[in-house]
Amino acid sequence: MKTLILFYSYSGNTRRIAQNKAEEIGADIEEISEVKKPSVLAAFTIGCYKAIRGLQSPIKPLKSRLSDYECIIIMSPIWAHHPVPAVYTAISRLPAGRKVELVMVSASSGSQNSAKKTMALVEARGCEVVAYTDLKAK
Repeated sequence: MKTLILFYSYSGNTRRIAQNKAEEIGADIEEISEVKKPSVLAAFTIGCYKAIRGLQSPIKPLKSRLSDYECIIIMSPIWAHHPVPAVYTAISRLPAGRKVELVMVSASSGSQNSAKKTMALVEARGCEVVAYTDLKAK
């Protein structure tokens, strides 16, 4: 099964985890990049507000054709118990019929408050959520 790991990383923690996972399972990998990376202050104020509300942020075009993959693993840091806005944008671009694994990365708290909503967004795209994991970063 052809697999893509699609991830967003603000500080580098999620990038490191995504790269290790890609090597481990032999998956392709691509980073989600915002058109304009927010400052630390903006990320943890406006970014958290947008994350809680499920709002998207503009991202740069993806190089990978998502339709070429049967399985897509989406990795996101957790901001205020929710995936980051750029990941909401990536979810909105998922092609139907894909198996999707969601991995939420946090140094402190998990995404219990948003798990059902995030899975519902993926399923609304016509995809199957095959796993959802809250992962504690070191």
